[in-house]
Amino acid sequence: MAQYNLFEVFGVELEYMLVDAETLDVRPVADELLACLAGQPTSDVQLGDVTWSNELASHVIELKTSEPSSGFSQLPGLFSDAINALQPTLRQQHLRLLPSAMHPWMDPRTQTRLWPHENAEIYQAFHRIFNCFTHGWANVQSVHLNLPFHGDEQFRRLHAAVRLVLPLLPALAASSPMFDGRAGRQLDSRLVHYIGHCARVPSLTGNVIPEPIYDQSTYRRLVFGPIEADITPLDSDEVMDVEFLNARGAIARFDRGSVELRLMDVQEYPAADVAICAVVSAVTQMLVEQTWSTTEDQCQFASEPLRQILDLTARDAEQAVLEHTDYLRHFGLAGTPIAAGELWSVLVERSSGAKMVSAAIVSPVQTILTRGTLARRIHQSLGSPAVGAPVDRQLLHAAYQRLSDCLLQGVPFLP
Repeated sequence: MAQYNLFEVFGVELEYMLVDAETLDVRPVADELLACLAGQPTSDVQLGDVTWSNELASHVIELKTSEPSSGFSQLPGLFSDAINALQPTLRQQHLRLLPSAMHPWMDPRTQTRLWPHENAEIYQAFHRIFNCFTHGWANVQSVHLNLPFHGDEQFRRLHAAVRLVLPLLPALAASSPMFDGRAGRQLDSRLVHYIGHCARVPSLTGNVIPEPIYDQSTYRRLVFGPIEADITPLDSDEVMDVEFLNARGAIARFDRGSVELRLMDVQEYPAADVAICAVVSAVTQMLVEQTWSTTEDQCQFASEPLRQILDLTARDAEQAVLEHTDYLRHFGLAGTPIAAGELWSVLVERSSGAKMVSAAIVSPVQTILTRGTLARRIHQSLGSPAVGAPVDRQLLHAAYQRLSDCLLQGVPFLP
C-alpha cells in the first residue's frame, strides 16, 4: 500500500441511512441495493472515483473516495453525482437516503438488522459481546476523515495536532439533536451514544480523546495491547482484528499510514461535509506546522481536559464556552473565554490562505458559522423543544423529509 506524507492526500467517508421513501422508517436493505448496483451480491461497489459499501447495520450505506484524493475541490461534485446516479435504483426500491447522524425515531431494539453477508461473523461477534441493537451501534451516521503520515516523526506531529482539534469538531459538525422521538440533552447525541457503545470493554474507546502517544511501538503496546488482552477471552470464535477494534475519536491506522478522525456527524449535503473536512485539515496542518505552539508543547497536553472540552461541545455545539487558557493558547488566542463557534470563525479566517480551503469549498461552513450547526437548525425547525420533550411525528417527518431533499438538491437546511 502506498505511503503518503503529511497532507499529501485525504480520504473522506460519508454514511447515510436507507429509509422508506414515504414513511422515512429505516429499511435494512443495503445488501439488495448494492446487489442492484453491482449485478451480483457484494459488500461494496466501486463506481469510478467513488465507492458504495455496507456498514454493520443493514439500513446504513457508506459513500467514500475510491482512492485518496489530492485535495477537496473535486469531492463535492463527485459525491453529489454519485448520490444523483443512485436515485433510479432508490426509486425502484421505494427508498430515500436520509442524512444527519441519528434517525429521529428509529427503535434500534426492534428495527436493527445486522449485515448478513461477507464478514457477518464479525458483526455477530460484536453483537454477542456488546449488543448492537442500541443507538450507539445501529443509529450513528458519521463522517470519517483520513489524514496520512509516513513514519514515526510524522505520526508524532500529526497525532499531537489531531488530539487538540478533536474537541472542537462537534461545534462545526453536530447534526443529531433528536432520537427516540425526543429532543436529546446534547446537540451531538450521536457522540454521546458513540462514547458509551463499548462500555463492556472500555479499552476499545479509552477516553475517546486518544492518549498522548507518539510512536508506533508505544501505541501498539499501550493501546492495542490492552484491547487484545480484554477482547481475547470474549472472542470465542477468534474473528476479531485488534487494530479494527480501536474506537477512539481518532484512530491510528499503521497498516495504511493514516489517522482517521471519527467525531464528525454527517451533514445534510456532501459539500458541507467536505467543507468541514477541508477546514479541519487546514487547522490541523497549521498546528503541525507549529503556527501557534510547538509540537513538543502539543504533545504534553493531557487527555482529560480535552475530554472535558469535548463534552461541552457535544452538549452545546457552537455555543459551548471555552475557558481553558492553555488550550486556547495552542490556537493563538489569549485566555479570554470564547464560544466554540467564534473560535471556528477565527480559525476559518486564519486558514483562508491554505490551498485546501478555497472560498468555494468553505462556503457551506459560513452557513454553519452564521446560522448555527445543523443540529441547532434542526432543533429550531422543530420549535426548539425542551430536553426530553416528545416531538410530534408529523413535525419530525416534515423536517427530516426536508433534510433528505437537501441531500438531493445540494443546499443547506434552514429553519
